[in-house]
Amino acid sequence: MAKHQFQTEIGQLLKLMTHSLYSNKEIFIRELISNSSDALDKFNYLSLTDNKFKSGDWSGKVFMKLDKEDGSLTIGDNGLGMSEQDLMDNLGTIAKSGTKAFMENLTGDAKKDSNLIGQFGVGFYSVFMVADHVDVISKKAGEEQAYKFSTDGTGEYEVKPVTKEEHGTVIYIKLKEDEVEFLDKHRVQEVVKKYSNHIAYPIMMNFMEEETEGEGDDAVTKMVNKTEQANAATALWTLSKSELKKEDYVEFYKTIGHDTEEPLAYLHNKVEGASEFTTLFYIPKKAPMDMYRPDYTPGVKLYVKRVFITDDDKELLPSYLRFVKGIIDSEDLPLNVSRELLQENKILANIKQTSTKKILQAIKKLKGEDSVTFMAQYNRMMKEGVYTDHVNKDLLLDIVKYKSSTQDGLVNFEEYVSRGDSEKKEIYYITGAEEQVLRNSPLLEAYNKANIEVLIMDDEEVDSLVTPMIGTYKEWTLKDITAIDAPDSKTEEEKEEVAKEFKELTDKIKEVLGTEVKDVKISTRLTSSASCVLKDPNDPMAGMAQIFAQMGEAMPEAPLILEINPEHEMVKKLDALNDDTLFNDVAWILLDSAKISEGIQPKDKAAFASRIATLATKAL
Repeated sequence: MAKHQFQTEIGQLLKLMTHSLYSNKEIFIRELISNSSDALDKFNYLSLTDNKFKSGDWSGKVFMKLDKEDGSLTIGDNGLGMSEQDLMDNLGTIAKSGTKAFMENLTGDAKKDSNLIGQFGVGFYSVFMVADHVDVISKKAGEEQAYKFSTDGTGEYEVKPVTKEEHGTVIYIKLKEDEVEFLDKHRVQEVVKKYSNHIAYPIMMNFMEEETEGEGDDAVTKMVNKTEQANAATALWTLSKSELKKEDYVEFYKTIGHDTEEPLAYLHNKVEGASEFTTLFYIPKKAPMDMYRPDYTPGVKLYVKRVFITDDDKELLPSYLRFVKGIIDSEDLPLNVSRELLQENKILANIKQTSTKKILQAIKKLKGEDSVTFMAQYNRMMKEGVYTDHVNKDLLLDIVKYKSSTQDGLVNFEEYVSRGDSEKKEIYYITGAEEQVLRNSPLLEAYNKANIEVLIMDDEEVDSLVTPMIGTYKEWTLKDITAIDAPDSKTEEEKEEVAKEFKELTDKIKEVLGTEVKDVKISTRLTSSASCVLKDPNDPMAGMAQIFAQMGEAMPEAPLILEINPEHEMVKKLDALNDDTLFNDVAWILLDSAKISEGIQPKDKAAFASRIATLATKAL
């Protein structure tokens, strides 16, 4: 018998489960039955496609045994089974990115961490919410030797060879003394119907029940061993919409999505014609924990004629829809289609494109609180789609939303256009890392004064990459206000006159700042601020942001244009100043304070602080 230490993260997870405060402990039954269903799906596929496993008499099933006398619950299946290495890899270490993401979200606060269980089922490990000891006996299809994995959920587990006739897995759960509710037939039936009614295999439940024979004085009560089927065992997506209620869809989602909440939306479609397939997709209310991990777990399962094919193909939907859970069931794909063929298959490409459009149309129809919830979780994914999915770009542009300088909440392009100048047909925006910095940017002053709406794009990492490549929305051109002239009531002659008047001042500031600025100009966009900085749209580096972002490199800092406000008292006094040392300090303060207003750090923070102190001292 070999003893092994659990991987550190698994030890943490087991400790959380063992001392869980989570009230919805019944989900461990859902998780174990779901694992059994996956194992049955995998063997079913082999039995149809691999001559080594073809057998006319195999019939997949999940079985449960409720043993009140022993205080144990057993859940098993005759599916694919696990080898010794599989047991150690799947149960002794974290194998799924979702579990890794779960672990990364743990805070150390038992109550908060227990609530995370509801957001992520954590599969097999959820059994330790109710178990004192667990034995997993498994035999992998095609192998002679079976193995038993045993643990009490602490720091160690044991694996040893055992005898088992049929392939598959049996999980023996010795329940904690206060968890005996899970040995009650009616309680377990209720849980199975709630979460696993539409598992496509029969779930057979074995239990002892009192039965009375005879009547009156001759009546004899004895315990009888009974077995009943606890679920409907019909693949839900194969039923017509008219046969199903919202509750049916919701409970099926909770099983395949490992979620305790209802989905935000679901769509069930059957397509007939040149290509025949059925899809059932769900949008979760909360984004999967591993959504931003490169090794995220895809949420869509592929079936062919109700036979499970794969649940880890990331090509079934575009990557920006990786939060979607559900089923694709094709009538036309061959059962033995390989992963390589899947990527090139025209039938699957058609299913993918049709499904993508249907999902996006359903998202576009979300209203009120549903739309608010969706945007809070997935707006960034939609922007990713704008960048990567040129076929559905127009539909995605109708979905993405942004903050606004004039409106509360989020607005889409269509709403912006309805309020905009239909002659100019321009959509103004500003990008940056912090909403408040952008809202207080001096660059917005002229737009606010003219009552012109500007979109506040504060997800800089994505917006600075995606927005420039949008170009236009329904003939409206997107304009970055940091790279264009601001709205102004002055004529060109008046602007030239002011520029001449202050030319000596701007030349002198430029001489002081040297290569730190591309140019120094008199501003027509500022109303209350003394200065601002902006990009030069003609600078070759200005259009390079996308290229550097794609390479995963930081954008080299390009010199900015400094604009000063000739109406500001500080600029007027600077123009009349004869103290060169003080002039130099104020020139640098104009540049560095303008940078800070745009969320850009001054190059020399210590020098900036020193100049401010000097100026304050003189003022005092």
